[in-house]
Amino acid sequence: MRDRRYKKLTVRAFAVGTGLSVIVGTFAAPLTTMAAAKDMEKPVVLRVCNWEEYIDEGGWEDDELIDLPSEDIFGENSLVSDFEEWYYETYGVPVKVEYSTFGTNEELYSQLNLGNEYDLVCPSDYMIMKLMKENKLEPLSDEFFDDSNENNYYVKGVSPYIDSVFHENEIDGEPWSDYAAGYMWGITGMVYNPEEVTEEEASTWSILENEKFYRQVTIKDNVRDAYFPTLAILNKDLLNSETFRNSSDYHEQLSAIMNDTRKETIDESEQKLKEIRQNVYSFETDSGKADMITGKVVANLQWSGDGVYTMDQAEDDDFYLDWAVPEECTNLWFDGWVMLKSGIGEDAAKKQAAEAFINFLSRPDSAVRNMYYIGYTSAIAGGDSPLIFEYADWTYGAEDDEEDTIEYPLGYFFSGDNEDEDYVITAPADQAHRQLSAQYPSQEEIDRSAVMLYFDDEGNANINQMWINIRCFNISMLSSMQWLLIGIVVAVVVILFLLWRFQDDLFRKSHLYSHFLMRINKH
Repeated sequence: MRDRRYKKLTVRAFAVGTGLSVIVGTFAAPLTTMAAAKDMEKPVVLRVCNWEEYIDEGGWEDDELIDLPSEDIFGENSLVSDFEEWYYETYGVPVKVEYSTFGTNEELYSQLNLGNEYDLVCPSDYMIMKLMKENKLEPLSDEFFDDSNENNYYVKGVSPYIDSVFHENEIDGEPWSDYAAGYMWGITGMVYNPEEVTEEEASTWSILENEKFYRQVTIKDNVRDAYFPTLAILNKDLLNSETFRNSSDYHEQLSAIMNDTRKETIDESEQKLKEIRQNVYSFETDSGKADMITGKVVANLQWSGDGVYTMDQAEDDDFYLDWAVPEECTNLWFDGWVMLKSGIGEDAAKKQAAEAFINFLSRPDSAVRNMYYIGYTSAIAGGDSPLIFEYADWTYGAEDDEEDTIEYPLGYFFSGDNEDEDYVITAPADQAHRQLSAQYPSQEEIDRSAVMLYFDDEGNANINQMWINIRCFNISMLSSMQWLLIGIVVAVVVILFLLWRFQDDLFRKSHLYSHFLMRINKH
């Protein structure tokens, strides 16, 4: 109200005459200052879209305090609200995060195509590549990679291993690292019941077609996570051969095999997947965890983070499950933060806030909070901060008096050198095939991993059609046992129908005979 009143007074004074020009100047100066101050208080609105339940929402109970040697970690408020407070304290500019979520990469992509505008989103590896290919991403600024800036937690703390993967993978000659910052990562494997399945049986993708476990194993209900193990099964002998493993271009050949979208390969995979469908209990998205915990199935293809969750929940009920990484190969996956051109545009304030959001989540204490809350593994190793390694040791390290232990090296992730003695966890021996190995795969398992890349339009169309053929009903999918059951049901229905007709005929004949007798008696 005061600004408006002063402006009216100033204009009126100026209209009276030039003799009052000094008064005008006196009021105009503070007016400009006040307007600028008001603009400075206007918050930057940052629209963020992330996976559901994929950030610490705070509200921890007192007994959830993580007491690490370097400092205690506790999630009182959500990381979103903590970021807003940190940003204002750090940059002197208020920011308001409009936070929303999505359930699948395809759902996010549909939202973008429908016109929903976001500044910062967190898709998976192949969707990042798709968005890069379609020129929809805003590159990270040069300032973001300045490791002399104390607030650039990502570039200072990202795992050397993750950083190398983001630099090595390219789209049209541009590395992922120019556009994406890693958030969470992991591999795929099998959660299994060791009382029903041996480690050897679980350590191959062929368990999906193993008749010994008919209707006792589940597979993921999406085309990419179903296609990958199918390719591994089809190429099992080659993938397991020592000659192939020791070839100088092993990783290049492995990537080519696990990203083969030739029409003949897709057709062969379709037939194999139809066989797998006959053997598995179900294609599932999220129910596999509960099915394992309740004992409905004995093995479940799972992402590493969900594998940890499944083992933790089963353990609460004194039911122990194990984790195995198939010997043929495993899928290395990532989720990462990217900025959208449609949201950021030319707005420098938004871009700074978006990059600051990535950096805040990459702060070691934030990364620990996210890992504790989400259950997945952060792409952040911590750099000079020991917090994240301390958290891994706090979570999985053996007690001082434990005797059956192993030395589990994690140097490849934390320093880039797996021989680094500073990053070895002394863990209970069973953690070699339980939560620790799911959370942080061994160097050997990482060495036989491959990223599923973005498929071109033709490959994508053929694979999607394959999936439609598999997931939609087709009589060719019916097994001999199912045909037998159908035959029995049809036979029963026919017999019941004939009996009904026979009874109906008897009734009609009886009714006519009674009517005939009544007419005779009447006459």
